[in-house]
Amino acid sequence: MNPYTIFAEIIAGTAEASRVHEDETAIAFMDIRPLTSGHVLVVPKQQFRTLAELPPEIGAHLFVVGQKVAAAVRASNPRVAGVNFFLADGTVAGQEIFHVHLHVIPRMIGDGFGLQARPSSPQRSELDRQAGEIAAALTRS
Repeated sequence: MNPYTIFAEIIAGTAEASRVHEDETAIAFMDIRPLTSGHVLVVPKQQFRTLAELPPEIGAHLFVVGQKVAAAVRASNPRVAGVNFFLADGTVAGQEIFHVHLHVIPRMIGDGFGLQARPSSPQRSELDRQAGEIAAALTRS
């Protein structure tokens, strides 16, 4: 798979981007295919293709920048009633650009955006089984 992403050019300043924040670790800019008005991407300057590659301290920094951007989005638009954060890890999860990035998606009443899924109601025994598998994997990592 090609390691190139458009984010590399944006970070280098060779591709256009409508920037809202930049520091030594991350950059935040407007999404060119926004789900709602004011949709911002928060991207680490160093490329990490997956969450497994992303160092925890950089992930924490992305979240902090996302919180600041979310507050600024709310302050800049009185119609914003909420904010969703979204991060896709892998193609099946919706990742299209293989450079970890956090979506900050402003929400307005009637904006037409939303998560579509049908929650299930598994038995406690199934939840306990899954919890055990995940807990065991955590202790191995």
